[in-house]
Amino acid sequence: MPDRPYFQAWLRRTRRQFAASGRLTQTAVVLASENGGTSEEWSLRLRTLLEGGDAPSLDLLTRIDAVLAGPPRDRNDNITQEFLF
Repeated sequence: MPDRPYFQAWLRRTRRQFAASGRLTQTAVVLASENGGTSEEWSLRLRTLLEGGDAPSLDLLTRIDAVLAGPPRDRNDNITQEFLF
């Protein structure tokens, strides 16, 4: 998909993140709980996505990024950290 540079950049970044053991499965479990289906079905869909065989929606790309980023940090953590140093 050379006409979709954003998607290509997303694929490169996401492939690196999924290279860590368990990240793809963890993401599949979250997506299955939120959207239905099994984690196995989502794992297969994610693998297909990573191979460039599927053109996902922007909402799905954004959600995958959010899952990979982890839970949001509490703003107060930053303030406490500043005072410690």
